[in-house]
Amino acid sequence: MGRRLGDRLRGYYLAYTGGFVVLIAALALLERQGMPPRWIGYAFLFFTIMIYAAIGVLSRTANVSEYYVAGRRVPAVFNGMATGADWMSAASFIGLAGTLYLSGYQGLAYVMGWTGGYVLVALLLAPYLRKFGQYTIPDFLAARYGGNAARLVGVFATVLASFVYVVAQIYGVGLIASRFVGLQFEIGVFLGLAGILVCSFLGGMRAVTWTQVAQYIILIVAYMAPVTLLSMKVTSVPLPQAVYGEVLEKVRALESEIFHLPAEEEARRRYQARADAYAERIERLPASLVEEKQRLSEAINARKLDANAPMREVLALERQRRELPADAEQARIRWGEARQAALERAATPNHHADAFPGASEEARSAARINFLTLVFCLMVGTAALPHILVRYYTTPSVREARNSVVWSLLFILALYLTAPAYAVFAKYEIYQHVVNSEIASLPGWIAAWGKLGLVSIEDINGDGLLQLAELTLNPDVIVLATPEIAGLPYVVSGLVAAGALAAALSTADGLLLTITGALSHDVYYKIIRPQASTQWRLVISKSLLLVVAVMAALFAAQKPATILSMVAWAFSIAGAAFFPALVLGIFWKRANKQGAVAGMVAGLAMTLYYMVRVQFHDIPWLGLHGIGMEPWLEVQSTSAGVWGVPVGFAVIIVVSLLTPPPPPPVRALVERLRSPHS
Repeated sequence: MGRRLGDRLRGYYLAYTGGFVVLIAALALLERQGMPPRWIGYAFLFFTIMIYAAIGVLSRTANVSEYYVAGRRVPAVFNGMATGADWMSAASFIGLAGTLYLSGYQGLAYVMGWTGGYVLVALLLAPYLRKFGQYTIPDFLAARYGGNAARLVGVFATVLASFVYVVAQIYGVGLIASRFVGLQFEIGVFLGLAGILVCSFLGGMRAVTWTQVAQYIILIVAYMAPVTLLSMKVTSVPLPQAVYGEVLEKVRALESEIFHLPAEEEARRRYQARADAYAERIERLPASLVEEKQRLSEAINARKLDANAPMREVLALERQRRELPADAEQARIRWGEARQAALERAATPNHHADAFPGASEEARSAARINFLTLVFCLMVGTAALPHILVRYYTTPSVREARNSVVWSLLFILALYLTAPAYAVFAKYEIYQHVVNSEIASLPGWIAAWGKLGLVSIEDINGDGLLQLAELTLNPDVIVLATPEIAGLPYVVSGLVAAGALAAALSTADGLLLTITGALSHDVYYKIIRPQASTQWRLVISKSLLLVVAVMAALFAAQKPATILSMVAWAFSIAGAAFFPALVLGIFWKRANKQGAVAGMVAGLAMTLYYMVRVQFHDIPWLGLHGIGMEPWLEVQSTSAGVWGVPVGFAVIIVVSLLTPPPPPPVRALVERLRSPHS
């Protein structure tokens, strides 16, 4: 039966892939015939969401096993594709190449951490969790450690990590819809929300699985197409993964030339002067804030008295006065942020291929520490993400679970081996054709993405040319804008938008299902109302799905941070909360309930404490002000899990040894999980 199902699925998805290729060719032909770019964007958006919706409707189910774990009959290769789509979120599709563009060698920490994490999944977790069965990760924690205390802590950590992660996906959907369909960002967020719900609402994991296979096909085609065409344009070889080293040499030569141009050095000096001016203002607070208000008021009055002064100057000055900080504490924070931004522009850029760059040994040491800690957090976070681990409950057997990890890694590598090439080719195009160009004749993509706040330029030295220091790119823009940067047909931009949408929707589907599964199955069914009927359990799950999705969209509409930062926080949270408890629960029979609960709470608390205090100076909506602190050993907030994971392991071990051992049935469960023949 499994072979017949696999053959039937291969036929369906081959036909689907052929249809998608035909759609791309038809839209390319229509573009040549004069079809407006916006309509191409609408076509990609409409057709892809309709395909996902159709799969969701056809996969609807009222069976609990089908809803939560797709009936445990997903073949390994298709589970690998679904896991790849579930995994390659907006962070991987949109953010990874952009981070590699901006940070060069340092960005490889994401590639190494995320792929290395799958080795931990294959060796330490996936086969054992599949052998355990059930539906969720909190299910395993409750069975292994006994009682509902570990289950509730697991539910809290699952919801928190997954919610942070899903906000990043919906934020990515808002970016795509606002740029390629011309919608307002907030409207694009809620349009994406509708796309997410049609995929997961009716069929749960069954619908999400088959939708994610379809989404993987779209996202990998969309990711490969522009960089392959760009590789053909630059090197005449359609294998960017193999030839980007040659282009990296050209980038290195351009860097050596651009970084030391007189105009470039002048721009950096002016940014340094701006940073020094902000430092002087901060030093003289609160008097400097009063002086700034008075200066602007006098300038406004002078312009109003001058009959020849343009009204736009008066309005601009009034806006500046309105936007001044309300008090000295706000001024200290906002001017400090502005000073830091100016210092970043004033610094001499690092060469793309330099490992652990820095102007001093201390800076190089900090770069090395952050690289290694980020790799560690992403590895353990990958091995502990609930929405990924639950995918291995969907396979028919333990062998299939282990095989699907291998397939997952192969499908993910297709994108991760391409991301460094993306960054290098995009940087080459920008250095060659944008930097040192006349500002009045810059390509249209700069203004288009500037409206979304992802690109900014400033002619600080007034020479009419765009120096590298005067150009600021958000990492989330690189992949989405690469077709425009390279001058490719708009149909390629539409294809990339469709791929990014598929990446964001596929991960959001899995995350929302994980959150609602934890709340409806682990809290409502297992604790509050164990006698609930199957139908009522699914009603609760779908209701929670709507509530959580709307809350995530409201958070995403606030543009809280870059996509990759939010995702890295989610990995640290998941790693600190789950990795010690899962690994020790499988491989150490002495680990008990008291140790697991204490360790999960301690690891999570340490991670959140460090993350919040390093990342935020204020959280106004919680009434928290002046809470920031300097990083320990220069470790950034994205690597906060490096403190939480060791604390979790230590607390579980110490508390377990100080309290009674788990009962015999629990030790028997551990032996059964680890026995290859049971």
